[in-house]
Amino acid sequence: MVFLNRVDERRRLDALLREQEGALAVVYGRRRIGKTRLLTEWCNEYGGIYFVADESSATFQRRYFAEAIAQRLPGFADVEYRDWRGLFERLSQDALGAIFRGPIVIDELPYLVASAPELTSVLQQWLDHSARRAGLIVAVAGSSQQMMQGLVLDQSAPLFGRAAAFFEVKPLLPEYLPATFHTKAPQEILNLFTAWGGVPRYWELARHEKAATLDRVTDLVLDPRGVLHDEPLRLILEETPSAIEVRPLLDSIGCGAHRLSEIAARAGRPATSLSRPLERLRTMGLVSREVPFGENERGGKRSLYEITDPFVRCWYRVVAPQRGMLQTAPRNARKALLIRHWASLRGQAWEQLCRIMLTHGTRSDLRGPWRSVTRYWHGSEPEWDLVSLSDAASSLLLGECKAKNRPFKISELAQEAELIASKPFPRALIPGGSRLVRALFVPEVTPNAPKEIHGVKVCTLKDWFR
Repeated sequence: MVFLNRVDERRRLDALLREQEGALAVVYGRRRIGKTRLLTEWCNEYGGIYFVADESSATFQRRYFAEAIAQRLPGFADVEYRDWRGLFERLSQDALGAIFRGPIVIDELPYLVASAPELTSVLQQWLDHSARRAGLIVAVAGSSQQMMQGLVLDQSAPLFGRAAAFFEVKPLLPEYLPATFHTKAPQEILNLFTAWGGVPRYWELARHEKAATLDRVTDLVLDPRGVLHDEPLRLILEETPSAIEVRPLLDSIGCGAHRLSEIAARAGRPATSLSRPLERLRTMGLVSREVPFGENERGGKRSLYEITDPFVRCWYRVVAPQRGMLQTAPRNARKALLIRHWASLRGQAWEQLCRIMLTHGTRSDLRGPWRSVTRYWHGSEPEWDLVSLSDAASSLLLGECKAKNRPFKISELAQEAELIASKPFPRALIPGGSRLVRALFVPEVTPNAPKEIHGVKVCTLKDWFR
């Protein structure tokens, strides 16, 4: 698949090459998100060294690392390195002699640390002295977000404060879906996002399947022989250390429990014991916590938890509760199961897609830019799907998301817009002087549909994908 986006990430990495005394980058992000592709593209462009660790012993890891270095610094692998300190010292000496500054990438660093706990201290001393004198540009990366952040953000960690660049690789924006899957059809774009979210690895697998999205999901995910059938389980098992203890929480949220008390009841655990595992799911990029607009995020008594990734959400809604049935069911029964849940999944994905594009998009006719977009709910008061303040707090957006598998007719738009125009919002939450912008978000409309009805702006996918 063509290398997409990652402009900001490349800018951050390229800036390191201008550091004359060397620099360290720390890159993290959930699995399958494209960290390896980003770093290998960067390495290849500048003739760097790329090494990916695995679960081998420290002795074998040093041997494999030496062989990777030897491709750029010949002869480096001709000797056996008894410890990491000796390997790194030789690396800085040879690099200095060859006038080689890097980049040097160590991917999946948590695997190395697991096999050699002293490695972070060795790295710290090497970066502070020999690597600095040689002006080496070094990047370390890993999918275990808990461990990667602990290596850099924890004040007691050896690498604390040493990273010149520290960033998370996030999912691709939906605006890249049309070019990747060669479609401009709004309904298909929404289907694609509902199935695969913004994870490049899933896009890569799905685009090789010459079929409609529901058929792709049926064959890749619901079929026990499909390459993605066990994917969400691998995501938590491959964490370092394993995150298998969070599985019941994902099952609970996937089945419709969103409040802390509901999740605890479904999982059969005290609510007071869930803060750490829920936080781990958040750092893994699998679960998000949301508070209603206007409420302090630190309080969060009315917080709701959602599975963030559309693909993982689909798996826990459709596959997890029916794994036994899927083992023996014929293909048409599997697809029927998916269709039964698809409208609900599309509705959630459409709301999520609208939030992403409001925050990142530049082609919508709505005045922005907008701050983080959230929902509003409180007791029996009317709920709002999208609420956000503009950057200057001059406008407050109140939006509703509606999705159908066909274009909205003008009469349907008028009916929805009339409801939105009359729907109340608490005056106490409207900043003084702010202009209210009411909007209806739908994937597609019939030809010649107006852009505004009853004072409500009508926004479609074409406003972003042109």
